Amino acid sequence: MLAFIVRRIITTIPVMAFVALFVFSLLYIAPGDPAAIIAGDQATPEDVERIRLSLGLDRPYLVRFGEWFFKVLQGDLGTSIFTNLPVTQLIAQRIEPTVSLMVLTLIMAVAVAVPLGVVAAWKAGTWVDRVVVGFAVLGFSVPVFVIGYLLAYVFALQLQWVPVQGYTPLSEGVGPWLRNLILPAITLGTVYIALIARITRATMLDVLQQDYVRTARSKGVSQNSILYLHALKNAAVPIITIIGIGVALLIGGAVVTESVFAIPGLGRLTLDAILRRDYPVIQGVVLIFSFVYVLVNLIIDLIYTLVDPRIRY
Repeated sequence: MLAFIVRRIITTIPVMAFVALFVFSLLYIAPGDPAAIIAGDQATPEDVERIRLSLGLDRPYLVRFGEWFFKVLQGDLGTSIFTNLPVTQLIAQRIEPTVSLMVLTLIMAVAVAVPLGVVAAWKAGTWVDRVVVGFAVLGFSVPVFVIGYLLAYVFALQLQWVPVQGYTPLSEGVGPWLRNLILPAITLGTVYIALIARITRATMLDVLQQDYVRTARSKGVSQNSILYLHALKNAAVPIITIIGIGVALLIGGAVVTESVFAIPGLGRLTLDAILRRDYPVIQGVVLIFSFVYVLVNLIIDLIYTLVDPRIRY
């Protein structure tokens, strides 16, 4: 098992190096002259040249990449062109809302989707199964922003149960923090719940047809024990895999969700940076998101060693 863990950690190094190369190249592969776009239509040639020098566009690509990558290894992601603040400082100011939203969404999605998928497989062919499958199809079909606006209109504007927008730090209390995040978490988690529930159902249907399940039933083992102690345990690997892959949905959906509910997180920071062509901020946020995604998938791979004994060899 230790050898497997070491191999997985080592394989993440070239992945992150490639991600860093791609992120840095965003400045060069973007259409048009980045310096002219940032400067705006009313800028003088001197303004454009000043921005070009600040971005290092006058130097060779590999030299600039080497300098940038060396600074990244030291924790320096550059300086915002518009705010003149370090990118790391901007990310630190915005990271709590995004992490809170993603963690709450992940916990809620797994807690809801896995039991739904198990029950749907257990009641395969019944109205319960059809309801779960229908919800999964609906969750994939409706865009995130439509769900967000609908929930905000019903529960925030009409019923006034929760705030329409904004974010309350966790330091000010769990209750206010949760009231601000519950609608965004449901909005962001709808697609994720549909995905996990559907995979759980399909995997459980296959496992429930296995001989050891029929043997357990013939021995009088309770239905709950069969479902959760025997079948779900053996169906865990695909479910864990889709949970890890689904983190990409959370990262992408966070941009839309934070915009709908005016949450001052990394998603809003990314959107604002894209609109203003603030390339250092874009590079920094994308690099952080990529690192989180690679790290989560590394953790998922390590969990495999606990749920699948074959990997230990």
